[in-house]
Amino acid sequence: MSLRYALLALLAVEPMTGYDLSKRFQSSVAHVWHAPDSQIYPELKRMEKDGLLEGHDVTWGQRGKKREYHITDVGIEAFRSWMNETLSYPPERDPVHLKAAYFEWAEPNSAKAQLLAHIENFTARREDWVEKVDEILGDNNAILAKRLAQAPEEDRVRIRAFKKFTYDGLISRAEQEIAWAESGLALLDQLSAATD
Repeated sequence: MSLRYALLALLAVEPMTGYDLSKRFQSSVAHVWHAPDSQIYPELKRMEKDGLLEGHDVTWGQRGKKREYHITDVGIEAFRSWMNETLSYPPERDPVHLKAAYFEWAEPNSAKAQLLAHIENFTARREDWVEKVDEILGDNNAILAKRLAQAPEEDRVRIRAFKKFTYDGLISRAEQEIAWAESGLALLDQLSAATD
């Protein structure tokens, strides 16, 4: 259900077509909530049906049309309400840590390759998130710039601070996952030396 609220957050900045939303989603919200186009477009239709959005056709190219969505007062209220609810946390589903718990079944080189892939994945994510913080601090984020331009002066510091706070948390998580995988590599070496 968080996809709905991620879309509302983007549409609170400005009206957009599904195409524009998908592009903006991938460059911002996707860092904390992944959703492919095959989920975004049907959700927009449901949100319009539920009164959270109003859509109307706009000219696209010489003969084409696209649907542009505007957030409604009902949508703003739904987003505000969701923001004030305490989340209930879903049960954990973590295939990487599940596999690590049974690495005794894996060949040592396979376990090592999996941990190296984990490090590579989180190193790349960390770099992306550090880049996002740099964009936030350097006023180089288009969506944030539009949000700040619309916001009252007294809210701008808070808006920027909460965006940075979010990415700082993701960076910390990536660093923890890298450190965990590195300790796994050390454990593999230690156990290998003990059996030699």
